[in-house]
Amino acid sequence: MISKRFLFPIPTNLSSLHTSSSILDIESQLISLSQKPNPNFSVAVSLFNRAIDSNSIPSDSSCNSLIDNLRKARHYDSVVSVYSKMVKLSLLPQFTSLSALVESFVNTHKVNFAFGVLGLMIKRGFGVNVYNVNLVLKGCYLNGEIDKGLGLFRDMWRNCVFPDSFSYNTIINGLCKVKRLEEARGLFVEMKNGNCRPNLVTYGALISGLCKNGAVDEGLGLLEEMEKDGLVADVVVYSVLIGGFCNKGDIERGKELFNYMLKKNVAPNVVTYNCLMHSLCKKGNWKEASGMLDDMTARGINPDVVAYTVLADGLCKNGRASDAMKVLDLMIQKGVDPNTLTYNVMVNGLCKEGRVDDALRILKMMTEKGKKPDVVTYNTLLKGLCGAGKIDEAMDLGKLLLSNNLHVKPDVFTFNYLIQGLCKKGFIDDAKQMHSTMVERGFRGNIITYTVLIDGYLNAGKLSEAFEHFKYAIDLRFSPTERTYSVMLNGLCKLQILGVARALFNKMRVSGMKPSVYDYNVLMTTLCKEGFLDQARSLFQEMRNSNHGPSVVSFNTIIDGTLKAGDIKAAKELLLEMHNMDLIPDAMTFSILINRFSKCGQLGEAKSVYERMIACGHVPDAFVFDSLLKGYSLMGETEEITSLLHQMADKGVVLDSELTSTILTCLCNTSDDIKKTLPSFLQHTSKGKRITCNELLIELNKVHPELQLFVA
Repeated sequence: MISKRFLFPIPTNLSSLHTSSSILDIESQLISLSQKPNPNFSVAVSLFNRAIDSNSIPSDSSCNSLIDNLRKARHYDSVVSVYSKMVKLSLLPQFTSLSALVESFVNTHKVNFAFGVLGLMIKRGFGVNVYNVNLVLKGCYLNGEIDKGLGLFRDMWRNCVFPDSFSYNTIINGLCKVKRLEEARGLFVEMKNGNCRPNLVTYGALISGLCKNGAVDEGLGLLEEMEKDGLVADVVVYSVLIGGFCNKGDIERGKELFNYMLKKNVAPNVVTYNCLMHSLCKKGNWKEASGMLDDMTARGINPDVVAYTVLADGLCKNGRASDAMKVLDLMIQKGVDPNTLTYNVMVNGLCKEGRVDDALRILKMMTEKGKKPDVVTYNTLLKGLCGAGKIDEAMDLGKLLLSNNLHVKPDVFTFNYLIQGLCKKGFIDDAKQMHSTMVERGFRGNIITYTVLIDGYLNAGKLSEAFEHFKYAIDLRFSPTERTYSVMLNGLCKLQILGVARALFNKMRVSGMKPSVYDYNVLMTTLCKEGFLDQARSLFQEMRNSNHGPSVVSFNTIIDGTLKAGDIKAAKELLLEMHNMDLIPDAMTFSILINRFSKCGQLGEAKSVYERMIACGHVPDAFVFDSLLKGYSLMGETEEITSLLHQMADKGVVLDSELTSTILTCLCNTSDDIKKTLPSFLQHTSKGKRITCNELLIELNKVHPELQLFVA
C-alpha cells in the first residue's frame, strides 16, 4: 500500500493574486531564463530566491513552470529547493511539480522521499499514473531495495494503476540482480499469461540474470523462445550468453553462438569480442585471441582499452611479456589510452619473467603519461624485486611507500612482500622489525604474514620463535592454512625434529586438512634419511590409496631409501609400478638408480639405467658420472672408465672438486699406456680453464710425491 504520509506540509490557502509590475517583470524574466535555446537555470533560481527574499512572490503557475523546466534540465537539487520554498509560502503545487519532485528524489537516490511524495499525490486527489510509479520502482532498483519495490508493484493494482512492461522489467531486473530467479521467472510467466507481453528488454534481463548465476543453458532456451515469439535478439543478448558460456569455461559453445549470431546478421560489438578474447587467453590460446583482435578491426570495430588489456594479460600469463609490450605499443599508436590496469598487467608480466628493470621502466612510462600507480602497481614491483633477490631495492621502494611521500598508502600485502623478501634472504631480525612497523601502522596482518614469519624463523633454526608466532596467529583468530602447516612441517623436518613433525602431520589429517603430495614427500624424505624406512613406506602406501597419489618425487624418495637398505628387488618393483602409473622417470630417478646400483656393484644395471637416461633425453650431471666412475673403479673396469671419460669430455662436462678427486682415484688404478690417450676437461674456474688428465696427475704428484705417478 502506498504510504499516505505527507513529505511536505499541504498548502492551506491559495496564494493571493499578484498584479504589480515588479512581479510581472520577475515572472517574465523567469520564463525567459527557463526557455530554450539558451536557458540559464542558475540565474533563474537566483532570481526566484531574490524575489522571495524581497517579498515579490511569483504566481503559482510561474513557480510550477520553473520546477517543470528544472526537471527537464535535470537540475534535481534546484527542483527540491524551489518546491520547498513554494510550500512555505503556501503556493499551490500542481501535479507536474509533484511528478518532478518524485523524479528528483529517485535520481538523487532518496527513494523513501519519493514514496512520501506518491502518498501526498494520492492525498491531494491527483491521479497517480504508471509513469510516477515506474519512477519509484526504478529508484528501488537503483538503491537495491527490491522488497520495497516489489511491495509497490503489488500495490499498483489496488490503486488502479496497471503495470506496463517497464514496471515488470524493472522488478524482474531487480530480482535477477539479487539472485531471486524463481520470483523473476514467476513474473515472467505472469507477463506471458497477461496483457503485458514480454519484450526484448524482459528477455534480456532474465537471460542476463540466468547467465550471471550459471544457468546459461536455460538462458539459451529463452533465446530460442523469444525467437519463436517473433522477437529478434540484439547484440546485447548474444553478448550476455556468449559471456555466460565463456565464464563457465565452455569457449567452444561461446564460439558456436558467436558464429550463429553472425549468420543472423547481428553485428558483434567490442563487448562480444572482449568476452571471447578473455576466455581464450585464460585457456592459453593467445594466438586465437590475437586473431580476434584483428577480426574486430577488420569489421570496423575499434578495440577499446579492455580488449588490448585482455590480450596483453593473456600474453603475460603465457610468458610472452615481449609480445604484450608490442600490444601496449599498438594501443598507444592507435590512440587508445592505457589505464592503470593495463600498466599493472605489464608490470606483473615482466616481474614474473624476472625482468624487473623493464617493469620499472613501465612504471616510469606510466607516470610520464599522467597515470597514477596504485598500491597494486607498487606491491607487484615489490614482489618482483624480492623474487629477483633485489632486497635492497625492494627495501628502498618499501621505505618510499612508508614515508607518506607518495599518494599511495601501503596495505597488508605491501608488508607481507617486504617481510617475505627479508626472510628469503635470511634477514630475520629485519623481518621482525618490519612486522613491528606493520603493527604500529594499524595492520594486524593475516595468516600469510605469520606463515612467512614462521617459515623465516624455522629456516634460521629459531624453533621457539616460530611456535611463538604460530600462537600469535591463533590468538588473533587467524585460521592456519594448509600452507602454514606445510611450512612448519618442512622446517621441522629440516631441523630433524621428527617426533613433532609427525605429530603435526597427524594434526593436519585430524583437523580435516588434506596433506599435499609435497607434505608427504618432505616427511618421507626425512624418515628415509633417519633410517625409518618402514614408516616412510607406510606413508607411501597411504599416498597410493589417496586421491592425489604419489608423484615422481615420491617414487624417487622411496626408491632411494629402498636401494639404500639393499632391497634391490623391491626398488625394481617400484620402478615398474611407476611405469604402470604412466609416471615418467626424471633425471633424479635415473641419478638415484645409477648411484645405488654402482655402490652395490651392479654395474650392468647401472650402465643399463645410464643408457636409458640418455635415450630419454636427460643430460647426466657430474653426480651421475661420479657414481659410475666410482663403481667402475671399484670393480677395476679400466676400459669402461676410459670410455666414460671420453663421453664426459665429448659432452663438455665441467669438473668440480668431487669429480676431479674421483677421476684422480681412477687414474691411479689404470695403466700408464691408457693415461696417454685420455681427454681434457673444463674445470670449475673463473675462466673455465681446460685441464688435461696429465695436468691432473701433475697436481696430484705435487700433493703426493711418494706416489710417483706416470706423466706423459
